[in-house]
Amino acid sequence: MKSRTAVVTSIACVVALGVAGCANNAQGGSGQAVAGSTTSVSGEKVTIMVGGLDKQIYLPFMLAKQLGYYDKAGVNVALIGEGAGVDATTEMMAGKVQGTGGFYDHTIALRAQDQSAESVVSMLQVPGEVELCRSDLKGTVNSPKDWKGRHLGITDVGSSTDFLTQYLGTQNGIDPSQTTRIGVQAGNTFIAAMQHKQIDCGMTTEPTVSKLLADGTAYIIEDMRTAAGAKQSLGGTYPATSLYMQTSYVQSHKDVVQKLVNAYVATLKWIQTHTAAQIADMMPPDYYAGVGKASYTAALNSEKGIFNPTGIMPADGPKTCLAVLGAFNPKVKGKAIDLTQTYTNEFVQAAQPLS
Repeated sequence: MKSRTAVVTSIACVVALGVAGCANNAQGGSGQAVAGSTTSVSGEKVTIMVGGLDKQIYLPFMLAKQLGYYDKAGVNVALIGEGAGVDATTEMMAGKVQGTGGFYDHTIALRAQDQSAESVVSMLQVPGEVELCRSDLKGTVNSPKDWKGRHLGITDVGSSTDFLTQYLGTQNGIDPSQTTRIGVQAGNTFIAAMQHKQIDCGMTTEPTVSKLLADGTAYIIEDMRTAAGAKQSLGGTYPATSLYMQTSYVQSHKDVVQKLVNAYVATLKWIQTHTAAQIADMMPPDYYAGVGKASYTAALNSEKGIFNPTGIMPADGPKTCLAVLGAFNPKVKGKAIDLTQTYTNEFVQAAQPLS
């Protein structure tokens, strides 16, 4: 398997996106706490590391803070941005943070390696990911069938975008060894990698997608921002963003987990009853500084349906995730995995409204 992690942050700093410095963006880096993210002076402290905090697919984590729902739920939350979900997962399993904001499929990959973590609330019904290719390749690269010998951008090796990229290639006759997957994270670094032709195609989310389409840098070959698109690409419902935690923590801190889930269920309901413009108004300005608030809002409006209205894990979702991972991942393929141990609906079903 050919894969490497490319560090392109220094290049991204010169990209004219109008953002105030790369090292201090909302997404952050390893161990970079988001300013003001600790929302309560009372209640047990919980640190949650999110694999791309300013991506729209992870919006509920910050929105819950902005709405004051952590306070109302009685839990003291600190959010930390990390460039890729795989790194956030590693930090959580090492006990450095209590929870991870990332794709549910990581809990399956962990279970395959005899490690135990579980999703306690499902926030996205579909991945919200888009596979883009550089505009100069239009007519040459029309689908993953044309990926042989190509450099493909992912957030990082072992991330969910890495999982999904390998699956799309495998399903289209391209073995992972026939491509070079490069970790370019998201936002500025992803954009820079594409503009400087370090990658031919890459998987990313909003608002980065809209930025690259608007300036003509890229075009879409796979779109998983809708249920129909996800089913076409992946064969079924693919639950994505969730809060997952080590099973040992969940079992020993049920009261804290319940408070967290209360906050997120309330946030998911709030999303359903408000417009994209109202949601954008609640987000920190640096979340849309690179693309502009109007573009950020338009992107959110087009994909607002990705958010899970209830927080309940979609019934057919875990099986789809397992099928995707088992198609290429030797650590998962052929393993007898009890999917009921990779998520729980217990806390969502017991969620109480916030006063």
